[in-house]
Amino acid sequence: MGSPTIDDVAEAADVSKGTVSAVINDADTVSDSTRSRVLDVIDELNYRPRASAQRGFQRGGERSLGLIIKESANPYYANVIAGARQHANEHGYSILTASSEGDYQTEQEIVDVFVAKDVAGLIVVPVLGEETDVSYLYDLKRRNFPFILLEEIQGVQCNLVDIDNVRALKRAALYLIEAGHENLVHFAGPEYSMHSRERAAGVREAYSESPLAFSAERVIPAGARLEDGYETGLEYFRDRSPADRPTAVLCYNDLVALGLMRALSELGIRVPDEVSVMGCDNIGFAQYGCVPLSSIDIPKVEMGRAAAEILVRHVESDRKLQHEKQRLEAELVLRDSTRSL
Repeated sequence: MGSPTIDDVAEAADVSKGTVSAVINDADTVSDSTRSRVLDVIDELNYRPRASAQRGFQRGGERSLGLIIKESANPYYANVIAGARQHANEHGYSILTASSEGDYQTEQEIVDVFVAKDVAGLIVVPVLGEETDVSYLYDLKRRNFPFILLEEIQGVQCNLVDIDNVRALKRAALYLIEAGHENLVHFAGPEYSMHSRERAAGVREAYSESPLAFSAERVIPAGARLEDGYETGLEYFRDRSPADRPTAVLCYNDLVALGLMRALSELGIRVPDEVSVMGCDNIGFAQYGCVPLSSIDIPKVEMGRAAAEILVRHVESDRKLQHEKQRLEAELVLRDSTRSL
């Protein structure tokens, strides 16, 4: 039996094709009871309306998956893409990639383009913030369109692959505290990332499990880029006396940590003799600086591969599957940028 069609849905729900289309497009011309009946049938049949069904976009049986990242300049995502592409290619899919650059409106536009191009499913690293509108995700759910997130959004029930960021950062912060760093600060990530909030929460939890007192001043807004770490580092350390300096900085990611180390070098502050620095992500070139960077190793390739594996499974299923969530393990990697006091 082939894939279910809109005719199959209309027949099973005892409505017209126009009514099915109205439900899919969230028109307000359909009663709640009819809408509920149609949505139940869509789920039962695992029907997925194709944006380009009449245009024959996928010539010759070509199949593709869309992958939306947040920062094109971050090498972290190159590993995620490589892992996703590896599994996708093994199963006859290509990977189309695009970056929202941390802008949720751009993210929505990319989703619209990918859906119009009839990709079979989406892997999304979502942008979050006070003004973020994730209604497009609910639209994808209503259309029964397969997708998976690489960062969790509270309240959105869907497929997910991630790490436990709170646990990973708590473990790193506790390591530094136990190594004698009683004055530890966190250079936090951008507001558009749930990981920023989770990683800051991990640092707070580490303090709560130690004899030390936590204060909001220990979380310094920075960002996600090399220049964010550099500029924040210059501003934070330039006029700070040695007695008032933190002895360790735990950064949102490796790019921020490397930018910070450049700033400290320009200020004549030695790493790790005067300030220990730890990053997160363990990107490839973190170990090749003048001072190799301690970091939290996130299994980036495995994350991309796991996301593609789950997505392909949902794309190819002839019935609606339960949401799948995987939390991968992160590990501390200690190099020369940190020391015990």
